[in-house]
Amino acid sequence: MNLDETGIVERLERRPDWRREGKIIVRDMQFQNFKEAMEFVNRVAEVAEAADHHPDILIHGWNKVRLNLMTHSSGGLTDKDFDMAGRIDSLV
Repeated sequence: MNLDETGIVERLERRPDWRREGKIIVRDMQFQNFKEAMEFVNRVAEVAEAADHHPDILIHGWNKVRLNLMTHSSGGLTDKDFDMAGRIDSLV
């Protein structure tokens, strides 16, 4: 079930590194080098696969990663997105 505006705002307050862009939540990260960025992306892939909830991942520059989360099957933000954001936060 999609979260309402109040639910989204409340969950974002608990995830200050994430921001909302329309129907998705986004986190941008920067690493010391390309290798560290790739290692992080691979850790995210393992967690996402286990949860069967996959972020869109963009690797850009030589050390930057952007993660986008949205529950595609519902067309909006759900608790699954914020749960996954928490799992990703624990990897940093």
